[in-house]
Amino acid sequence: MQAPPFRLARPSGVGPFQDPAGRALRVDGDACCAPATGRQAERANRRTRLWELDSHLHCSIIGTCLSTHDLRKLVPRFKTLDRQHATDLEIHHAAVELAIEGGDGGKALHKALDERYATTIRRFATAADPEAVLALWNDARKAGDIPSAYWALITHPQATLDVRQAAFGELHMLSHLVGAANRADIRRLVALEDENAELRSKVERQQSRLHEMSTRHDAAIRARDEQIAQLTAQTRRDEPADAGTLQSEVATLRDAVAARDGRLALHTGRREAAEQRLADEQERVAVLRATLEDTLAQLKAVQAEANAMERTLDTASDEASFAGLRGKRIVYVGGRPGSNVAIRRIVEAAGGELTVHDGGFEDRKGLLAAALPGADQVVFPVDCIDHDSMNMLKRVCERHGVAYHPLRTASVASFVEWLARLAESGVAGGAAPASRFCLRHG
Repeated sequence: MQAPPFRLARPSGVGPFQDPAGRALRVDGDACCAPATGRQAERANRRTRLWELDSHLHCSIIGTCLSTHDLRKLVPRFKTLDRQHATDLEIHHAAVELAIEGGDGGKALHKALDERYATTIRRFATAADPEAVLALWNDARKAGDIPSAYWALITHPQATLDVRQAAFGELHMLSHLVGAANRADIRRLVALEDENAELRSKVERQQSRLHEMSTRHDAAIRARDEQIAQLTAQTRRDEPADAGTLQSEVATLRDAVAARDGRLALHTGRREAAEQRLADEQERVAVLRATLEDTLAQLKAVQAEANAMERTLDTASDEASFAGLRGKRIVYVGGRPGSNVAIRRIVEAAGGELTVHDGGFEDRKGLLAAALPGADQVVFPVDCIDHDSMNMLKRVCERHGVAYHPLRTASVASFVEWLARLAESGVAGGAAPASRFCLRHG
């Protein structure tokens, strides 16, 4: 990603709200970048509200600090969503929109976050300057307490733009580390499945042995009870001189029964421990299997992109696949400068026209609405476009009847794979139906 999803800090040595030449700059946009005057000065000593934050931070806050279970209970109160059948991505997308809009939904989200992380917020309240806030964040990150510390830092009154950028960047890199760990999880899944099968077989054998032992033990107890009853009756009939011997034999038999009971209790405890371990392993296998399915789905998408790139390298196949672009106008929103250059060459080589808009980082967002009418297709990579630009793009495309398509990434491979799919479906140059599904936000 060429530009981070937040504004960059001022260069060192430049006065407040001046450029390097000393000229005054016009200040607008986020409250965190404007002078602390008027109403902003009143908020200088209190924590920032969720809807007062830069909209680029809402996605990371909702995804990191609130679980899907909590969002399913809260979001449908303010959005028209099916609590039971809505996907996790749709729930997340709706929560981000509530956080951006503010209102009752944003207040409910803010209250839920404050109640959940009240202890951490009180700990961060002792920080009197940005350095102290950043030190508390680093301590919490090393301890693995990421969600609560991230919410406490983002809303702290002493959290400057640099402090928020540092926390956001570290959280972003942690997501990459989690993705890289999936490969090791797959290997562990295979090993755990083998171990699970072995444990299941061992438990079955132990249960069989314990059942046999329990049967024999019950039979032995019944035999001993019968023998004890017989000896007791015989003792009553025999002379008093034999009473001591019979009592000794009865005590010996009872000791033997007690010893068998002890062994049975020991094996029963071992069996229950093995069953509990088996249940724990089965739960871990279920979690790893779900992770494996997500990884395989992503691998399938990457393979499709790789196959599309291989077909593109064949000149004859390239002309056949992209012939439908001739005379068509494609609008590409977002992306990276390097990839956009290669995509433009592909479209122009096929006889089409490509209009690129970066989604608002350098180009004005007002130009985006003006560029969409008259386009044949609108394409945007979901990993390089912000929520505001995406929502505005969808509304304008639906208003003008222009088909729009989300891409998995801003890579050339994702764009070529999309062209290949359009060519296979026969709608490369026609009015393809506009997709209402976003791979990142729902």
